[in-house]
Amino acid sequence: MKKIRLNLIPGDGIGIEVVRESTRVLGKISELHGGISFLANELDWGCGHYLKHGTMMPRDGLSILADCDAILLGAIGFPGVADHVSVQGLLFPIRQGFDQYINMRPIKMLEGLDSPLKASRPEDIDFVVIRENSEGEYCGKGSISHEGTPEEAVIQEAHFSRKGTTRVIRYAFEYARSHGRATVASATKSNALNYSMVFWDKIFGEVKASYPDIASRSIHVDALAGMFILKPQMFEVVVASNLFGDILTDLGSAMLGSIGISPSANINPEKRFPSMFEPIHGSAPDIAGKGIANPLGTLWSMVMMLEHLDLPDMAGMLMKAIASVVASGTVKTPDMGGTGTTAQVVDEVCRQLDRTGR
Repeated sequence: MKKIRLNLIPGDGIGIEVVRESTRVLGKISELHGGISFLANELDWGCGHYLKHGTMMPRDGLSILADCDAILLGAIGFPGVADHVSVQGLLFPIRQGFDQYINMRPIKMLEGLDSPLKASRPEDIDFVVIRENSEGEYCGKGSISHEGTPEEAVIQEAHFSRKGTTRVIRYAFEYARSHGRATVASATKSNALNYSMVFWDKIFGEVKASYPDIASRSIHVDALAGMFILKPQMFEVVVASNLFGDILTDLGSAMLGSIGISPSANINPEKRFPSMFEPIHGSAPDIAGKGIANPLGTLWSMVMMLEHLDLPDMAGMLMKAIASVVASGTVKTPDMGGTGTTAQVVDEVCRQLDRTGR
């Protein structure tokens, strides 16, 4: 029996609900496979921990987290704790401490989703955004001067290194080549950001020279956002800095009809550290505790987790079950126009696994 050790951080708000419900699927996968078991260790870190102890996670949190094969995160953030405190106290330390320098977010239209776009056929929207995840605009550096006076000013730094920029861009090209994707688009804003994005463009030019088989181009991020809406079918792989990738992927998820369905992976490609998987939605305190949060983003993140753990058959089985549930429209949470609960959607996914996996 192969044992896979998972650290679960349900976090805050609906994160608690979607993680606890969705992990029932792992039990079903283990049952169907017969040779795999998932050992889940749940950690009560997040804003609740902060209000009790003054920290989002214990000071030795990274040492605790390191002892696993993967991390599954629900959502972080809740009223009473400032957003920058919650993010800087948990998400960024994990991403940076474990060198999870690749953030991957697929934007894929499934049959049965109701896109707000006219171009809403599944074949029209199927691309992945690969986001730099360890530095850039989210490096956390800056300063405040003359605080509390009329001359108060702040500086927010963005740190781009040759190593960090090169490796994420190269990863995007390698992903395109290994997944049969013919194009890579780079998000830039070098007409205004005359240091960071000029540098980004330079590195992109250097890297793409090694991939003559991949068609590639740089596109200003504002124009790129417009093209997501007008011509989504032109994209296959998009590579972007930390901030640009974050914004573009929320837009990409909205293109599918709900932010609640999209997954993400924070990856350390070398597997020196555990990678972390999470839906892109927030903690949604307005609906927390009602049992109506959409679990599909968490379930899809688990697909990415299984792929990363070298379990492609199990990942494919779960993705097929998710797609079947979405296509049937039998159970949908309110964000997708239905009246279903979190538990009911997970129940239906488990039923689909039973039908296809035995």
